[in-house]
Amino acid sequence: MVRTFALLLTLAACSDSREVLDELPNSSLVDAQPQEATEARMDTPAAQPVMIGEDGLRFDACGGLGQVSRSGAGGLPLLAAPFADAKILARLPDGQRAYICNRSLDQKWLGVVVQPVAPADGAPAAPDCGVSSPVDRKQAYDGPCVSGWLASPYVRLIGG
Repeated sequence: MVRTFALLLTLAACSDSREVLDELPNSSLVDAQPQEATEARMDTPAAQPVMIGEDGLRFDACGGLGQVSRSGAGGLPLLAAPFADAKILARLPDGQRAYICNRSLDQKWLGVVVQPVAPADGAPAAPDCGVSSPVDRKQAYDGPCVSGWLASPYVRLIGG
């Protein structure tokens, strides 16, 4: 009985009857009416960079090579983000090759760096995309070649 009374007395001494809002420096704002907020909406998803170097330091920056297949008459859209309504950066024809660098979480999209078309005889050489050798860390691709996202069912793995 004495222990119970001592415990209750200790708890009563520790309790604080003040309100938390009274202790806040800007507590006068608590009673203010909330302001109307406009609804934020994105018409198109923001661009999402293609990441290279995900396989580690001992592997090429992009681990595979793919080829566009069954793209249709208009070509397969290369998108700025892994979403169907993202901005179209280019359209790739059947047979176009691309380095496969990463995938979206749902595996529906491939982050690719588009391999330049081989130049005609006498033309200057196409730029090296810089993804066929290792990089020192995982990073967003920022090279001379076009990069973006392709729908994975339309890319056939041919190397890697």
